[in-house]
Amino acid sequence: MIYDFTVIGAGIVGLSTAYKLSLAYPDSAILVVEKEPEVAAHQTGNNSGVIHSGIYYKPGSYKARNCIDGRHQLNQFCEENGIAYDICGKIIVATNEEELPALDRIYDRGVQNEIEGIRMIGQQEMREIEPYVNGIQAIHVPCAGIVDFAGVCRVLAEKLTASGSEIRFNSAVQGIFHTNGAVTVQTTKDRIKTRYLVNCAGLHSDRIARAAGVKSPIKIVPFRGEYFELTPDSEHKVKGLIYPVPNPEFPFLGVHFTRMVLGGVECGPNAVFAFKREGYTKTAFDLDDTIETFDFPGFWKLAGKHWRMGLDEMYRSLSKKGFLENLHKLIPSIKLENLNGTSAGVRAMALLPNGEILDDFHFETTDREVHVLNAPSPAATAGLAIGDEIVAKMKSNFSL
Repeated sequence: MIYDFTVIGAGIVGLSTAYKLSLAYPDSAILVVEKEPEVAAHQTGNNSGVIHSGIYYKPGSYKARNCIDGRHQLNQFCEENGIAYDICGKIIVATNEEELPALDRIYDRGVQNEIEGIRMIGQQEMREIEPYVNGIQAIHVPCAGIVDFAGVCRVLAEKLTASGSEIRFNSAVQGIFHTNGAVTVQTTKDRIKTRYLVNCAGLHSDRIARAAGVKSPIKIVPFRGEYFELTPDSEHKVKGLIYPVPNPEFPFLGVHFTRMVLGGVECGPNAVFAFKREGYTKTAFDLDDTIETFDFPGFWKLAGKHWRMGLDEMYRSLSKKGFLENLHKLIPSIKLENLNGTSAGVRAMALLPNGEILDDFHFETTDREVHVLNAPSPAATAGLAIGDEIVAKMKSNFSL
């Protein structure tokens, strides 16, 4: 059998892409290949579950366009399919005078991106929304929310299989070959022939691209984000989402408080280099992953530029007290005994050889393939819109 479309990766981007392909080409044979035994096993299932508004992103960028479109699609998809979600709102908090110019810039971006309902608010209104928060000014973002992203993926998988598409689990890709106008994918289970291929492999997307012969300068470097969870007796101190003003030089939004849609409140994440691409614990180590990163000049240029911040993040990783100090900037009344250790996630950071961090979604296209080589946050929020973006690229590039 020759499949029309094969998608590598059953995270939210891969499943959304396969789902959108099934809607655009309902008579096509579609296969999703996933190396794990379930959907959403890595980045999608280990993030903080936030529905991002799109307020942070450069106007006109892939991130801005797809986040806003994807958010609306995601909310509707959850509503129609009974998936747990809650538009609980969010505040972005400036805790001192030095952060006010950056807060103003974020607000201006939100206005340019036409984020609905955003307002600059003072201390009194901030405390009405989040009574325990510490700050001098904030942006209220009422359209932000929380969702069960793994639940979204399970419904997408159900819809795909119900429409005749196939998802093949426990099938790691070992090689990609091009023969007679088709693409052959060798997995640990079998050999697959397909007319068109989409690489949505997340933490391994650069390796899949190289296996297909794509000579991209991009390297995926893994960063682990570690969380704590508030004890039940302190959960009342967080009503929705509380974010700091992010450091504009680093592509993370800072340690924040997230009320989870399935219960509980998470605090985090930090951002520390992971010695394994799927390294969810502090001791996780893979020699090949580490050597590959250390051999990449872009990693050392990044480390040279941000070494002080890297040490701070490592300190917070090793010290619960250090983590608490960061949380105190937003909620001073949180105590050590209010924090329980919980899950971690690993983010695929795409780097160039000069140490530059790719700040937007990035796609590379060949004559029969689309490779998603960078899909950082807000990719989960934007997943359905990214699926549309990929389908449009395939229509345009492959004359479908």
